[in-house]
Amino acid sequence: MEGVAERTTKRKQILEKKKVVDGLIRAASSLKNPLAPFSEFLNYNLQGLCLSLEGGHGAKLSRSLKQYVLNLVKQNMQQHYGDEWPKEEKVKCRDMVAPEARYIFVYEVPTLVSSTEKRLMPTNEHKNDVVGFVHYRFITEEELPVLYVYELQLEPRIQGKGLGKFLMQLLELIARKNCMAAIVLTVQKANLSAMFFYTSKLGYCISSMSPSRVDPLVGLRKNYEILCKSFDQEAKNKFEVHLLSPEQNTYCGQFTGFFKSQFELINDFWSSGAVI
Repeated sequence: MEGVAERTTKRKQILEKKKVVDGLIRAASSLKNPLAPFSEFLNYNLQGLCLSLEGGHGAKLSRSLKQYVLNLVKQNMQQHYGDEWPKEEKVKCRDMVAPEARYIFVYEVPTLVSSTEKRLMPTNEHKNDVVGFVHYRFITEEELPVLYVYELQLEPRIQGKGLGKFLMQLLELIARKNCMAAIVLTVQKANLSAMFFYTSKLGYCISSMSPSRVDPLVGLRKNYEILCKSFDQEAKNKFEVHLLSPEQNTYCGQFTGFFKSQFELINDFWSSGAVI
């Protein structure tokens, strides 16, 4: 049996680890501008788009930005929530202005056509309207520090041009720079294109924290999955590796088969070269 000394040592190790994790979260959350080390990622000039990125804090959003965030989320997500949207909308209204909320806002930049390079070039004029955003936070999951993506929302007219992948790559850089163990996000099951984008295009997997992995019977009644990408072995062990009983494997197999059949329906679209 484990002795008092062993239990004391274990508890001390747990407390020390928690202190380190809490320190990482505080340090990352206290940054005035997490985008500062990545100046080369603050402009996107591809596929006919000329955009600039700026950081933001939930507690400092202007009234117009608050309204924009809510309107775009509603435009893109209401269909995927169905009857649950009125309740979910209230949650998102509260979440978007939380002090720990961090943002990346995407702005259109006035352009002119370069006569030498034959492409759009930014002018010196002030940026135009915002056309998308990312809402993320630095939080603790399973006793590890993670960057949690709450929202990645782009206006329909700029989707399919690589910007979504670009923003997720930037978030991975931010997460690694701040010693996060993983990126975690939630996707509605009804949003099949998003599920395919994250799992097949970006290499995310369904996390062991997701309802379908914790208890497949419960998972079948839930309308979302939790996805993750881990950066070290400890995170992989906690977020990705999860041994199932034979009964659970049966339910998971049925569940995975359903999504595989649905993904095949949109695979032709993606294989044609379209990107988010």
